[in-house]
Amino acid sequence: MKAKATLKQIAKELGVSVSTVSKALNDSPEISEQTKVKIKEYAKLKNYKPNVIGLNLKNRKTKTIGVIIPNILNSFFAKVFSGIEKVADKKGYNVITCISNESLEKEVHTLEMLSNGTIDGFILSVSQEAQKLQDYNHFSEIINDGTPIVMFDRIADEVDCDKVVVDDFDSALNSTQHLIDLGCKNIALISSVDNISVGRLRTEGYLKALKDNNIPVNEKIILRTDSEEDMKAKIEGIFDHKIDGIFALDENDSVAALRVSLKKGYRVPEDISIIGFADGILASRRLSPSLTTVSQHGVEIGEVAAKRLIERLEEPEGTVSEYETIVIKTKLKERESTRKK
Repeated sequence: MKAKATLKQIAKELGVSVSTVSKALNDSPEISEQTKVKIKEYAKLKNYKPNVIGLNLKNRKTKTIGVIIPNILNSFFAKVFSGIEKVADKKGYNVITCISNESLEKEVHTLEMLSNGTIDGFILSVSQEAQKLQDYNHFSEIINDGTPIVMFDRIADEVDCDKVVVDDFDSALNSTQHLIDLGCKNIALISSVDNISVGRLRTEGYLKALKDNNIPVNEKIILRTDSEEDMKAKIEGIFDHKIDGIFALDENDSVAALRVSLKKGYRVPEDISIIGFADGILASRRLSPSLTTVSQHGVEIGEVAAKRLIERLEEPEGTVSEYETIVIKTKLKERESTRKK
């Protein structure tokens, strides 16, 4: 079975714009008969079929939003998706969800596949690989072709688009300060997300809190890794040193910190207090003691991102609003893993 050509491929091969190809295939009077024939014959030769949903991107009538998330197993992304779907459904939009599995190649492929008239705009969180390689050209190309993108959580500062984030730096600073206020002086940092933007921002917040309180940085109790596997392989080494507090930067880090603390014989929170970034049921209900967490408000992030994209899609023709970066405030949910003041 022959692969179907796309408008972009036909335009590239014939040295014309995507708009010209689209107009020729739709018998627009703006295009000469000679050009129409040439394009139609080439499209037929290359097995081109119009998209069944069907419609010119600029008309934005598919009423469908493409959502790309990096990891289906992360409860935070599941909550964001539920917020997106809630708003989309209310506004009469459908949602197509794809998973990049942290792969740059899959992220690029998904953007190209869906931007061929299937969807009106994207809501996405950048893959680990794209952030590690600092490769964001695929996003800019999609935006320049007329398809809007709203990024959330993991964003690319280099790309001009709307963004929805949490206050990662401030929430990390405030969480570390909370541990210091409880009397903790040897606060370990555990991160399996050091290669993505949110992980680096949270680490910076932790370090700033130590500096503000004249607490020396002890590299021996700072674990910065790029994966859950690496973090789990190295976490026990942290406990070879004196610690009385732990700040964990991801839900998996938080759960591992609690489990290893208990395994090593620490009483939580009497001997050691733990705070972690987490939004899932595991951290709040299924662990004993329950974890004090920085709640990222995943549902709210999804709702805000969907509203912003739909606002942009429904702007009157000729109107282009400024790009926004919307910051959602996090909240520290105190539970059983931290001492009371």
